Amino acid sequence: MESKTQVFFIHGGETFKNDKDYLKFLKTRPISIFFDPAARWSEAYLTQMLGDECQIIKPRMPLHENSKYEEWKIHFERHFDQLTDNIILIGESLGGIFLAKYLSENKFPRKILSVYLIAPPFDDTMPDYDLVGGFGLGDDLSLIEENCENISLMFSEDDDAVPVSHSEKYKENLKNPKIIIYRDKNGHFQIQEFPEIVKLIKEDVKKLSL
Repeated sequence: MESKTQVFFIHGGETFKNDKDYLKFLKTRPISIFFDPAARWSEAYLTQMLGDECQIIKPRMPLHENSKYEEWKIHFERHFDQLTDNIILIGESLGGIFLAKYLSENKFPRKILSVYLIAPPFDDTMPDYDLVGGFGLGDDLSLIEENCENISLMFSEDDDAVPVSHSEKYKENLKNPKIIIYRDKNGHFQIQEFPEIVKLIKEDVKKLSL
């Protein structure tokens, strides 16, 4: 039986400059006892739309509400023995800059078919969030494109978390990224369905059979 194409998805997270800010976040964030897996495109929707063709891998990164790059890196690398060639990597928000940083500093051990970075911050210039915890990018991002030539970065003009201007910074530091800017993705991609990325991934998988 032919194995499915692996799609490895890394979710977003929060970083804080100090414990005081983190505790304030815990005391003031909205709380709900209800969870609707259909409320986010990266939950049941992704598996529903791609599960027949792809193996969806969505690890819970450690301490995602007070994230540290080195801890995420350890957890990410623990999965490598179970990954196959022609993998598709997706990173959303903090997960996006995590992948950008990792791939700019490390040779990935498997052949990467495509990389999708969704609303990835480039630096610590977001209006309401601090980018700390070791997630800052270095000056040389060239190894990203050595790891994978097919890189797509997606932003939304109505994103109030990661300004669309961050797309230009990635464009200036990468040779040939595909930049996709949507007019409206309900802010920071708070959407139930994401047919555009499903279509792109299906096209990726189809190319493997040609």
